[in-house]
Amino acid sequence: MIPQSLKEILSNGSNVGLYQTIAMLLFMLIFIALVWYVFSRSKNHYKEEANAPLAEDHPDDQFKFKK
Repeated sequence: MIPQSLKEILSNGSNVGLYQTIAMLLFMLIFIALVWYVFSRSKNHYKEEANAPLAEDHPDDQFKFKK
């Protein structure tokens, strides 16, 4: 029998453990990649971003609306 929907595929009891394992590994991989990305950025980047709301506005940074 060919499964007609994703629900039928995921509800198959024989592969539930495999799907859970794949989901957990995928989550861990994405989480570790995100943590690595955050800690690999220079501290200068975060200092600039932290002070961005306090910085003076420059005329070149303003939005220009068409009339």
